[in-house]
Amino acid sequence: MACPIARSLERVGEWWSILIIRDALHGLTRFDEFQKSLNIAPNMLTRRLNALVDAGLLERRRYSERPPRYEYILTQRGRDFRPVLIAMAAWGNRHFAPEGASVVLVNKKTRRRADPVLIDRKSGRPLNEDDFVFAAGPAASERTRRRYALIEQKKPSAASMSSALARGRKRRA
Repeated sequence: MACPIARSLERVGEWWSILIIRDALHGLTRFDEFQKSLNIAPNMLTRRLNALVDAGLLERRRYSERPPRYEYILTQRGRDFRPVLIAMAAWGNRHFAPEGASVVLVNKKTRRRADPVLIDRKSGRPLNEDDFVFAAGPAASERTRRRYALIEQKKPSAASMSSALARGRKRRA
């Protein structure tokens, strides 16, 4: 599938994979460290590590000849997953932590809690749904172009929204 979300999920959509990347971002590199942190079965950990290496998120490096032992180092592609994890943690804390946040993002020096938000690098504006939408890109297939054209047709125009607001005001008056 040409969708970047589908392609990303193909590489990291299994939850163990995301947790392994999380731990690698915290500095864990060795099989036994991942296993201890995650309490994951060795055969499952082996499969997930191999898949992350195959996807180019981790690089496998030998650190011992006898016995042969490997560590798993994040590649740039793996490090680039950090903002996704930050967004997932913020979303999870907001919607799925009725007891309160168990992990928060803080400023390293001040230890003040951060409030993550996605912004447009060029304008510095938050990527809210009022101002930013997905659109077919330059490499989009015809099917993708049709899907986004349909999505665009489904959205109310600014003119129809303002006339709907005006009708609502008249009814209340």
